[in-house]
Amino acid sequence: MTISRFLLSITAMVLTATVASAQDTTQKGVRIGLTYQPGTKPVVVVLPIAGAGGDSVAAILSRDLDFSDRVEVVTSTSAVPFDAARGSGGRAPNYGLWKTLGAAAVVEGNLTAGGVIIGVHDVGQARIVETRNFPLPSAPMSGDWRMALHGISDEIVRWISGTRGSAQSRILYVRNKQIHVIDSDGAVDHALTQGSTSLSPAWHPKGSHIAFSKFGDRGTEIHVTDLSSGSSRRLTTAAGLNITPEWSPDGESIVYAHGAESGTDLVMVNASEAGPVRRITVGRGTDNTSPSFSPDGRRLAFTSGRSGHPEIYVMDVDGANAELLTPFQFGETSYRSGPSWSTDGRRVAFQSRVDGRFQIVTINLRDRGMKQLTSEGSNEDPSWAPDGRHLVITSNRSGSKQLWVLDAETGRTRQLTRAGGARLAAWSPILPAVVP
Repeated sequence: MTISRFLLSITAMVLTATVASAQDTTQKGVRIGLTYQPGTKPVVVVLPIAGAGGDSVAAILSRDLDFSDRVEVVTSTSAVPFDAARGSGGRAPNYGLWKTLGAAAVVEGNLTAGGVIIGVHDVGQARIVETRNFPLPSAPMSGDWRMALHGISDEIVRWISGTRGSAQSRILYVRNKQIHVIDSDGAVDHALTQGSTSLSPAWHPKGSHIAFSKFGDRGTEIHVTDLSSGSSRRLTTAAGLNITPEWSPDGESIVYAHGAESGTDLVMVNASEAGPVRRITVGRGTDNTSPSFSPDGRRLAFTSGRSGHPEIYVMDVDGANAELLTPFQFGETSYRSGPSWSTDGRRVAFQSRVDGRFQIVTINLRDRGMKQLTSEGSNEDPSWAPDGRHLVITSNRSGSKQLWVLDAETGRTRQLTRAGGARLAAWSPILPAVVP
């Protein structure tokens, strides 16, 4: 392809990206120095990466940047209009060209023996603003290799927007009565449990362990699994119902719902060993379930039926100062449950019954303003991503229950799972990349 034909193709892609970005309402500016009006996102060009595996690297980086919803990605699959090997005698980057085409930044990469060198060009300032040599595991396309590459994507997002992405994470969920885990881009899906029915998975704040509810001989039990060794242990000793575990932000405690006969209450236990539990709600025969910690660990959001139907409440972590968070509505149709406290501490997401179907709603903790995020199909089980912007939800909009990722700012959705029956998802924190 000639350079002129290449430029025409890029122009078409940039124009398409500009039109598509008109639906976004959140971009306030980017770190690289350009300011954008509300309703637009900066256009970022990802150049081809030469060498064995370079196509896969460029494709994953491009997809992660797109999924961040902070930039509009244009990929170049043909000749590059400047030499990607900086300082090797090639031509200087044609910043004027990229500026004319509407690009705010250009991402280029060069494979090395042990990783990849990534550089980000600020088109407006006509200079490279960031460059780094990132190591990669020696087994391309392995789970560790992909996770390391997702971490590179997140760093590129931070360079460009000032806010780190959340591609370097995984999502727990339940399918066929077992706990599964899947990468944030929908790859590497596999089961973590087998045998007895398992439900309600939750991540340790460092991503090293998971907690979940498992059917046993005396009811349901809370189990904890070490992901590095695969070893699992039972945390609870009391018979009855033990469900919806949640780790404290410091990883020291787990709060879950326990019930023996009538109703359930939230209790707290030391996460490191089975021991005495401390009850932190007094439900008096009502159900209190689904705890979610505030990021500072001082408060809990939870579902309670104490008002006659399920609503979202908040309280101090010791059970004091409990108050209704969602506006009370009379009638049996009101049903709000499954809260998830955002990682920035500003919002709580939950499922709310609207016209007979569940939809995802957020409530702002500062002014108690609510925003309905979904309307297509039935949507449940919200869980926040590490970036505090995206949610993973269960939705039947495709005909069966699947996991979808929802951008809480723009409403954009993408399907995460393809096998039916997926539900009860939990998004991990940023996970470490294992690089030999």
